This record gives sequence, C-alpha cells and structure tokens, in this order.
Amino acid sequence: MAHLHIIGICGTAMAALAALAQESQWQVSGSDSDVYPPMSTFLAERGIKVQEGYRADNLQPPPDLVLVGNAISRGNPELEALLDSSIPFMSGADWLHRHVLNGRHPVVVAGTHGKTTTSSLTAWLLEEAGWQPGFLIGGIPLNFGQGARFPQGNHVVVEGDEYDTAFFDKQAKFLHYWPRTLVLHNLEYDHADIYPDLESIRRQFRLLLRCVPSSGQVIANGDDPEIRGLLDKVYSPVVLYGFDPSYPYAARLLAENGSHWQLLRQGEPVLEVQWSLLGRHNIQNGLAAAAVALELGAEVERVQRGLNSFQGVARRLQLRFTSHGVAVYDDFAHHPTAIATTIAGLRASLSTGGRIWVVVEPRSNTMRRRIHQDRLPQALSGADGILLARPAARGLPAHDLLDVDAIAHHLQSVGRFAQVVESAQEAINRLTEACYSGDHVVIMSNGGFDGIHDRLQLAMERDHG
Repeated sequence: MAHLHIIGICGTAMAALAALAQESQWQVSGSDSDVYPPMSTFLAERGIKVQEGYRADNLQPPPDLVLVGNAISRGNPELEALLDSSIPFMSGADWLHRHVLNGRHPVVVAGTHGKTTTSSLTAWLLEEAGWQPGFLIGGIPLNFGQGARFPQGNHVVVEGDEYDTAFFDKQAKFLHYWPRTLVLHNLEYDHADIYPDLESIRRQFRLLLRCVPSSGQVIANGDDPEIRGLLDKVYSPVVLYGFDPSYPYAARLLAENGSHWQLLRQGEPVLEVQWSLLGRHNIQNGLAAAAVALELGAEVERVQRGLNSFQGVARRLQLRFTSHGVAVYDDFAHHPTAIATTIAGLRASLSTGGRIWVVVEPRSNTMRRRIHQDRLPQALSGADGILLARPAARGLPAHDLLDVDAIAHHLQSVGRFAQVVESAQEAINRLTEACYSGDHVVIMSNGGFDGIHDRLQLAMERDHG
C-alpha cells in the first residue's frame, strides 16, 4: 500500500482528498496546525493520522508521495524539508485529476456562492438515480455524512474552487478538473488576497469554459448577469436555469420562504419540492442540481425524491442546539451576499416572529479587509442584533483592516443593536445576557471561532439551569 502524506490536511478540500485516497487503497497521513471540527472529527473517524504542527520529522519514514495544500507557503518547516528531499510532491487538484477524474465524467460546480450545497445536492440526485457517483465537496453533506467518496460509477461531482492551487501553481484549482458537465452558479468579487479585481476572476472562469469539450455541457444561472456575460464564447451546449419561466429549467415559488417550489422544464411543471431548506438561493441550488441530473438522463421521479429527501450540509444554517427556547445555528457565510440571503431565508421561515441575532467572525482573507466595508451594513441589516468580532490583522496594515466599529455605528444609526466584541467569550457573555425564548442566533464564520458553539451551549445551560 503506497503512503500518501498531506501537508495541510485539515483544510476542507485536503481532508476530503485524504478520504478519497484512503478509499482507493493509499495509506494516508497528514499534518496541520489548525485542527478543529468538523474536519478533525472527519479524519479521526477514518483512522487517518494527523500530526499537530509542521515539522521535518513528519516526513519520516519518507512517504511515496506528498500533497501540498494551498495554504502552505515557503518558510513552512515541513515544506522546506520536503523541498530538500527527493520525495515527489504535487497539488491536491493535480492528484484528483490524475487518480480520480481522468477517464470518468467530472461534474464541476463553480461560483462564488452555493458551491458546497449545489455540489452536495447534485451528488445526492445522482445517487438517487442509482449511479453511485464519486464526489469531492468542501463540506459535509448530511445525506452522506462525508465530504468525499471514491466513485463506483462513471460520474464524479467536484466543488470547483476558484482559489489558487499551491505555492508552485497559482492558477485556479478548477482548471485542473476538465469538466464534462460544468455548472456556473454565480460570480462576484472574492479572494482579495490573490485576485486584484473582478476581471481577474472572470478570466479564470473564461479559462474554465475553454476546458469543457464540445460534447460536454454548461449548466448556467441565467439570473446572474456576470454569468450571462461569460457565455458569448462557449464551445459547448449551454442550458440556462433560474426564476425566468422562459429558461429550460425554471422555478415557481409556492412558499415565500423557499420551502415549497415547483420545477418547470421548457415551461411545463415536472416536479414539486417540499424541503427543509430556506430561501430563494437554495431553490437556485436545487434547480442547478436538478438540471444536471435531468440532462444526464435521470428519471424525473428519482430527481423529485432526491430533492425532497435532501438534508442539507453541515455549517449551512445548521441548527446546532436549542437551549431554553433559543435556537443556535452554525453557518459558513463569509461574503455579504451569502450573509444577506441566509438572514433573509431564516427571517421568511419565522412565522411566529422572534428576533434574529447574528455573530460574525470576519476570518477569511477577503472578509478581514475593507473590500466589503460598504456592503456589510446592508447585508447585516436584516438581523435584529449583530455582534461583530474584531478581525485579526495577521499582517494587514490598519488602514486595510475591516472597520467593524464603523459598521456597528452604521447599523446602530438605522435602529439595529450592534456591538463589536473582542473575543468569542465576549460574544457568549453578550448572548447569554440578551437572548430569550423565541430568539434565533446564527454564528457566521468559516472557521471554528474558538469553539463558540459548544461553549455557548454550556453557558446557556448554566445560566438558565
């Protein structure tokens, strides 16, 4: 059994690759310096050994191959030891293409928002079709309980990340995947640490479109003007989806909160969905996945069953616990559009009222900057109470760091309760003081935020016990 070692194994994509490699009979180990659930639990459950911290000793005895995560850069002691050795290495995206995608039918889901949910939905619909797809998803689809699976059939669903690939490969990861079916979901400016402007991201998406063969297919969100603008030079058939009934795949809203909708194909209703997901954005996720499955030949009845039985994705407005009538959710949202749509979806579901509290940890490289300084107040204004964690500088100059004090002041001026907190513990203290039965609390972070969910539950049980 060949030994694969992964530097930066606890990133969502790299942990999923570790599981794929293990399923395809590699012996897998890894290292990381930032280990927290759900990825740490995901790896532990599979018996994959993870070394805490980066050290040259982690490469002893020498593995047969090393994958280098895209968060690993020069100066990392384990990477420096690797470069000094003769051990072969590559990026995770390259390994995925060579060992999983090549010779199969890659279904790649790309876009700024909704990739994880749409990829999860697509994989589940192909599973319900009986095709036993493989998948690599940057989260944990609750229907599968894992973010990766080696394919037993011909299809592999991949969440197409536009972030760069590795320290030695600065093109977008998704350019390694060579999709036969490509979903273009939406496009906004993000990843300010590697892309100077929106046009530089558009260029990556245009290159991705060039990778789709003429016998392949592009499933595109017709409601997004940026996506429509990319479709003028495409060498593959294009199928549009969205809320416009003229599109080949369209949605008709049957419940304002998005929990009940109808799918139209060529203007004719073909199936009806009642599910636990909320918001128009999730309907678009479902439309994209259904379009993929139906275009690949799945039976309508199986697609309907798959949509209705979809359980969601960990950390996408996932209810973590309820304590004394206060519901606390975990959500990965770290972009103004995702924040606004999440709040709107939850608000539409609250038929009995109740306040919405949002706790935001600006943690990603883009969110810590002032890129979205002017958009965040509007995105957060749908909540009743907002707690903003002060972002860590991590090398950013003060003038470039997100001004959370200004955001809080703006929200206060329009009648919202808004406060800056210096730590997870300060947020916990504020929530336990202010929340009462009927309130909903959404913790928004793309990291662990110092274990805030478990700590908040303990504090609420203690204070109300």
